[in-house]
Amino acid sequence: MRVLLTGHNGYVGTVLAPLLVRAGHVVVGVDTNLYHGSTFGKEPDKQGITEIEKDIRDLDVFDLAGFDAILHLAGLSNDPLGDLNPDLTYDINHRASVRLAHLAKRAGVERFVFSSSCSNYGAGGEDWLYETSAFNPVTPYGKSKVMVERDVSPLADAHFTPVFLRSATAYGVSARLRFDLAVNNLVAWAFTTGRVYLKSAGTSWRPFVHIEDMARAFVAALEAPRAAVHNQAFNVGRTSENYRICDIAQIVVETVPGSRVEFAPDAEPDKRNYKVNMDKIATTLPDYQPQWDVRQGAQELYEAYQKIGVTVEEFEGPRYRRVSHIKELLNSRRLDENLRWRELVLA
Repeated sequence: MRVLLTGHNGYVGTVLAPLLVRAGHVVVGVDTNLYHGSTFGKEPDKQGITEIEKDIRDLDVFDLAGFDAILHLAGLSNDPLGDLNPDLTYDINHRASVRLAHLAKRAGVERFVFSSSCSNYGAGGEDWLYETSAFNPVTPYGKSKVMVERDVSPLADAHFTPVFLRSATAYGVSARLRFDLAVNNLVAWAFTTGRVYLKSAGTSWRPFVHIEDMARAFVAALEAPRAAVHNQAFNVGRTSENYRICDIAQIVVETVPGSRVEFAPDAEPDKRNYKVNMDKIATTLPDYQPQWDVRQGAQELYEAYQKIGVTVEEFEGPRYRRVSHIKELLNSRRLDENLRWRELVLA
């Protein structure tokens, strides 16, 4: 298939794009390249990938002509970044995504796979949550994902198939590594300081998925028969990979020699608390075969940090921390207040 992948130079996109190429698809990536200076280790593998440097808010119907499917990853990627400017989060994550779906339908694109999130469930309590469970998002990021699902689903018809992949909390090594994600962050603290540093009380439940397994879900949703995925939502991950944050901390202690758990002075319970059942994707899309668990992922991260090296100043600062990176670009006036580049050529 000919596939347009938005956000192909991001944390997940740099893993998904080569996977799509290896699966035999023709891949065109669209990215505004906000994080071109945040590469961890080697540069992303772009062999066989055509790139368009463009903001998703500026795409038009002509950009989408001739594609069989759009895999839509691009957006402001986490809760702290969403809180920086909630209206921008809604502009990019919600309004631009819905507009893209409308354009895709007009252009004759048959499948639109949206990167949604288990953040939709938000303050979900202690009971198991399913694709049919009520949403209760607590952040602009989570709310924006809910709004996209709400507004794109009615576009479904005999010629247009939206699919909503509600991914668990991601972890794992990427060329555009994010250190604001729980497993990545805790292993980094343990590696650099010997402390598994918890900024919350650690009691909340959260499902986890390795980015390679998250990428596999997009390939499975792309290649599945239309009837299996048409206008469907899928929780992405494995049901067995739900943990309390304190359990993640213990796995990290057992992975990084000499490390210990330490709580931040202001650590409080996290309102985001959701335990998610992933059985639907396992039964509906049998080609989806996740390979990772958190313990393997923690070991992978620890080995990568040992090999490449990282400091607290880097992973808590503007090089890798998404919200700090964006603030630095704003303060240096390389980005305007709408998160658009002021210069055509990136320095």
